[in-house]
Order: sequence, then structure tokens, then C-alpha cells
Amino acid sequence: MNKERLMNVMLSPHVSEKSTGLADTSRQFVFKVAVDATKAEVKQAVELLFEVKVDGVQVCNVKGKRKRFGQVAGRRSDWKKAYVTLAEGADIDFLGPQ
Repeated sequence: MNKERLMNVMLSPHVSEKSTGLADTSRQFVFKVAVDATKAEVKQAVELLFEVKVDGVQVCNVKGKRKRFGQVAGRRSDWKKAYVTLAEGADIDFLGPQ
């Protein structure tokens, strides 16, 4: 894969109560990824960026919510979420060295 493409696949970590619990219990981390990203691209991007071994990747498309701003009806954008399972003993530290 093209390294430039892999650097653009990962958009940001997705932080929520569910994602924090998954990271603590089952070595799964959740990321917002490009809408056109594949499982193979997500796996290679995580291994390249964080230098860890990835066991598996699950992706799901998240539909944008409908919102109202007064009388104006709008809709948030759709996005893609990836659940990345790391190998035994691997960990991602988002804060860096302390």
C-alpha cells in the first residue's frame, strides 16, 4: 500500500465510554477512519502509525443524525468507525511518554 494513503486512512481515535471499556477489557481500540477505507488499509495504517501487531479489524458505517436548527432541518455527515483488536501484549498509548 501507498504510505501516503495509509497516513490519510486514520482520522482520529473515537473516545467514548464504550471505547474506553473495550480498551481496558479486550485490547480493542476504536478509530474514526476514512469512509472509503478497507479493513486491510486500517490494519496496515495502525501497524505503521503505532508500531503494534493487529489481530483483527471490524468496521461499521455510522449514519449521520438528523438535527434541527430552529426551522432549518439538517443532517450530520455519515462516517466510518473501526474496532481494532491488538495482539496479546500490545498496547497503544495515546498520551505518549509521561
